[in-house]
Amino acid sequence: MSEQGKRTEVRDSNPEPQSSNEARRLAYLRAIGIDVWVPRAVMSAETPMSAAIASPTDEPAVANCKAQGEALRTRRSASLTNSALASAPAPSDKADIHTSSIQADDIHRPSAELISSNSEESRIPSYINDDVAQLGWDALRQRVSGCTLCPLHKTRTQTVFGVGSHTADWLFIGEAPGADEDRKGEPFVGRAGQLLNNMLRAIGLSREQVYIANILKCRPPKNRDPKPEEAHTCEPYLKRQIDLLRPKIIVALGRVAGQNLLNTDAAIGQMRGRQYVYADTSIPLLVTYHPAYLLRSPGDKRKAWNDLLMAQKLVEVR
Repeated sequence: MSEQGKRTEVRDSNPEPQSSNEARRLAYLRAIGIDVWVPRAVMSAETPMSAAIASPTDEPAVANCKAQGEALRTRRSASLTNSALASAPAPSDKADIHTSSIQADDIHRPSAELISSNSEESRIPSYINDDVAQLGWDALRQRVSGCTLCPLHKTRTQTVFGVGSHTADWLFIGEAPGADEDRKGEPFVGRAGQLLNNMLRAIGLSREQVYIANILKCRPPKNRDPKPEEAHTCEPYLKRQIDLLRPKIIVALGRVAGQNLLNTDAAIGQMRGRQYVYADTSIPLLVTYHPAYLLRSPGDKRKAWNDLLMAQKLVEVR
């Protein structure tokens, strides 16, 4: 069966009528800190979530959402025909979506201000080890579990390969395993994982329908940031996962993941709200906040929600 066929089969195997889930999705929105929601221009009327998050009394806003959504779809389709992603639409007076106006060239790589002056020296090479590049899922997992290429293997309990569907449209990438992940061998567990699960459910997805991985496969001591040489060592594993998966969207969770995937030392405020293309592929990449950060700074949950809506729109047009 073709890759597209497998994707269609996965989506069709879990039919979920919109009407039966409106209250549930609204509850998920509230669980991630969004108590009341009005449709934004970034949403299309064809999006299943639009009905789930709209208030019954917001008919003018819904009408505006329809018009904005159709205009957005037309612009995006024309842009894709020219082999480039269009930037997100400018927010209307009813929206608070944080986006940046960027040129087409900036969509495929970080804009000039995101690249540090010494980035050429610190850039992680964009290659896949020839041997690793030939491995399938099972062989790749075994290679990762026995990896001793960097000192982190001496302090880990076990490697954290990744979890989710091998035909997923969405790929979420964090920075590295924490203590809970190191014990369980699965990324994003504990409180941060629960919040991520709620965020996924709010856009109509489950943990089993996406794929979740990290820049590093081993936990750094005391949960420190990954060192450049550690990320360099793990990069072929992550790139092979991306190559096998071929997702429709990559969402970098947090500053460290965004910096490694975009080869930059920019702050997350500079990275998020923009659209990129990952490495030398055509896969769209967005950066948003790490769930652990959102637990400490719940006021930024709405910004993360806007990022997910932008990602959802990109998936729809691919």
